[in-house]
Amino acid sequence: MISQHIDNKRSSPQVLVENKVVFAGPESELSIYDTYEQAESVQLRSDQLLFCAMVTGKKVMHSDEDHFNSEFLPHESFVMAPDSLVKIDFPTAQLAKPTTCLAIEISTDRINQIAGSLNESSPINQTFGHWHYNPQLVHTHHTSQTQGLLNRIVQIYSENHQDRSAMISLAVSELTIRLLRHQTRDFMLSFCQQQPDKNGLTAAVSYIEKNLGECLDIDMLASIACMGRTKFFNEFRIHFGCSPMAFQQQLRLKKAALHIKQGQQITLTCFELGFNNASHFSRCFKQFHGLTPRQYQMRNLAN
Repeated sequence: MISQHIDNKRSSPQVLVENKVVFAGPESELSIYDTYEQAESVQLRSDQLLFCAMVTGKKVMHSDEDHFNSEFLPHESFVMAPDSLVKIDFPTAQLAKPTTCLAIEISTDRINQIAGSLNESSPINQTFGHWHYNPQLVHTHHTSQTQGLLNRIVQIYSENHQDRSAMISLAVSELTIRLLRHQTRDFMLSFCQQQPDKNGLTAAVSYIEKNLGECLDIDMLASIACMGRTKFFNEFRIHFGCSPMAFQQQLRLKKAALHIKQGQQITLTCFELGFNNASHFSRCFKQFHGLTPRQYQMRNLAN
């Protein structure tokens, strides 16, 4: 879908490496980068946060500041902090098959404003601090929701709609909220791993993570958290944005991708993580990662 929108906006490239087409929006900017030949150590820097999404091809991203070296593939996001520098290799770019990436630049003021709104509407436990943007590199897979949002963003930026500015503002706000929730949830999960007995919520999250292959008993989780069932559900949703069952499912699917990438058999991964049906596992994996387990396995083997 993203590729179709981009194809409609392409014109003859002015340069062969990181040819850039720009669409401006309120406190944000969408750029589409196409590279038509192999290249190495191409520098990229932005004075604002840069949310990058891979569309076609492959990049290899290097960051000395974050000690990061990794492949960047379709259905993945790569978020750069303001004023950070990365170097990019393009090992597969060709004139007939360009490596394509979209980048959404979001102002720091806008991010802080949205974080402030979250702190007012959904404050988290003081143990975890508060909603804020942590200026560090983020590399993650797209969920189906993120992929759908990026599809909409490309369409909104590139069309001449009478409410274009308002729709861009809403879409960028959603993207920023997803980023803030992703970072904060990763921090809270790490905190729960390190200090599982800090409070009831950390104890419950630690239990879920250590028992990914087991069916959850909500009453037992509420008891571990020292809360009533309703309060536990509400607290969990505020902090993690979903139910305990959905949270466990997401952790299962992230660990499944890691196991498959490391070479473990798909069937073994499926049953080891508590899925009772291989077809159901495949559907859930595709919905979450954008690829079936077999496609994910073949892509990593190819790379």
